[in-house]
Amino acid sequence: MSKTLAQLCLVSSLTVVASAAALAQAPAVAPAASAAATVPVPVGSCPVILKQTFKRLQDDSPQDLCQYAGKVILVVNTASYCGFTNQYEGLEGLYAKYGSKGLVVLGFPSNDFGQQEPGSSKEIADFCYNTYGVKFPMFAKSVVSGKEPNPLFANLIKATGKAPAWNFHKYLIDRHGNVVNNFGSKITPSDKQLVSAVEKALGS
Repeated sequence: MSKTLAQLCLVSSLTVVASAAALAQAPAVAPAASAAATVPVPVGSCPVILKQTFKRLQDDSPQDLCQYAGKVILVVNTASYCGFTNQYEGLEGLYAKYGSKGLVVLGFPSNDFGQQEPGSSKEIADFCYNTYGVKFPMFAKSVVSGKEPNPLFANLIKATGKAPAWNFHKYLIDRHGNVVNNFGSKITPSDKQLVSAVEKALGS
């Protein structure tokens, strides 16, 4: 674990925890919601990497990731009590700006790093929506690193050779189901490098 990242998350956690406590009584209003070579996928088919099902964060309803076939997908492992947690705002901004053009952000809460996502699905959903207005799809808490990451992250790690080193690592999947880029925790959603990669993928 990076000492710098850990210290940043520990200090920022104090502020986030206080904010979360103030919202604890709020009602659950969260809505349902190295680059690989490009390999074209026939229209209407589902890329292998999306042939998986995960439970939706808000209600544990099974969600087939094939529903996102043909879209540009930004996959992010998230946590509620980290120094990077405010990236939720930027991620929602990306989704709002580019969603109509075919971008979807998929959030995967995880307690892997610094135990910074300890809450239940309801607590996480309430926090994300009430604090940051998150409307992009979020899934139930799972493991994203180590020896047994969830199947999607196992494929993302295999495709890029990069496992998440901390919360808010980002993987970009193009419309054909190819993993075309990945970005570390310090690369914010508004970073020109990330935005440029998203726009390029949307135009492909």
